[in-house]
Parts: sequence; C-alpha cells; structure tokens
Amino acid sequence: MRSGLGFGGAVLTLPFLLLILDQPLVFLPLIAVHLLIFSSLTVYQNHRDTDSPTTVNWAFIKWSLPIMAIPKAIGVIGVITLPGELISGFIFVIVSVYAVSYILDRPFTSNNRVVDVLLIALGGYVSGTSLIAAPLVVPVAASRVERAQLRDTLFVLWFILVAVKLAAFIWVGVDMQWIHHLWLLPCAALGHVIGLRFHDYALSRDTALFFRVIGVGLLAVSITGLLQMA
Repeated sequence: MRSGLGFGGAVLTLPFLLLILDQPLVFLPLIAVHLLIFSSLTVYQNHRDTDSPTTVNWAFIKWSLPIMAIPKAIGVIGVITLPGELISGFIFVIVSVYAVSYILDRPFTSNNRVVDVLLIALGGYVSGTSLIAAPLVVPVAASRVERAQLRDTLFVLWFILVAVKLAAFIWVGVDMQWIHHLWLLPCAALGHVIGLRFHDYALSRDTALFFRVIGVGLLAVSITGLLQMA
C-alpha cells in the first residue's frame, strides 16, 4: 500500500513482498507506477488547496538531481543486470540498517555539506536499485527545505527518479505487470489516504514510538528474508 507521507512507501512494502518472491523486478514496476500516480495527485491537490505560490522547493530539486544522476544510473543498471537474489539481499541489508536507526531513534542526520552530498549520492544509488532511498535523502532535504514544502518536494523528486527508472525498465523489456496495476490500485489508494492523514498527524505529534514499532517489524522481516536466502 502506497504511503502518503512523502516517503517510506517502498521501505514499508518491498521487504514484505520479497519474502514471497526474491525477485525485485517483479514488484518494482508496480510500486513505481503507483508512486507516480499518487505523488502527482498529492502535489496537485496540495498546490490547489494552498495560498502559497508553490509547495515545492525547486532549488533543492535542481541541487540534488545532478548529484544523484550517475549513482542512480549505476543502480538501475545493477537491478536490471544482477541476479534478483543478490539485489534482494542488498535490500534486506539496507532496510535492516534503516530499522535499527528507527529503533534507536537515531535517524541519519547531517549539518555538513560534504555529508549532505554523500547521503544524496548514496540515496541516488539506492533509489536506482530499490526505490528505498528516503531515509538517506529525507534528512538532507529536511535541513534545506521548509517543513511545509518537504513532502511535496520529496514527491516531485521521487516522481522524476521513478520516471527515469520506469523508462529504463520499458526500454530493456522488463515485464511491467500492467494487469496487476488495475486491481491493486484501490489498495494503493487506501494506503495513500491513510498515509496523508498520518502525515497531518505527524506534523503536530511526537511519532518516535510509532517508528520504533515500525523499525522492529522491518528488522524482523529483513532478518527473516536474509535467513531464507542463506
């Protein structure tokens, strides 16, 4: 189910799907297309409902995309050419790292320009392989973008990155699972609406406990996935 948070949808979805089948190319097109649909809808609706001239920080988009471009391309090539089991293992390891940061309430942070660039570049690579770059990119964005613009800015960034990835998938003939998009769309819509409401709640609440619970669940799933592959 797609999250309306502006981040986290793929992280909360992909590890569970890979427990069923450790072939990311089966699931990534589905997650990617749903992200394109609901990210564009959210940005449009938020822009329509606000008096602000823009809800997107375009300066951050222009700064981050050139840094992410080459790592993103390397990641996309990797997910297409490398064995699915290898990419699945990489995803489980990355999600495990994210989960531990949630459990310890120690998210990735940076107030240093060099570290910002490193996190954004690594986020580009992880986005290319798996669409789960949010925990790397969000801290950098949060330090450079006003809170009211953060979600829409991230959605625009994800839209661009995912569009590039989908174009590469179509170019090389990856099965896009088009028929499954239709019957899964209502499920994605439900998850998206829940995510939007949770986003509004999170803006005014301390959600550390919630993310600790999520972290425990993700860590358990990732360890299970790695054990299955052993």
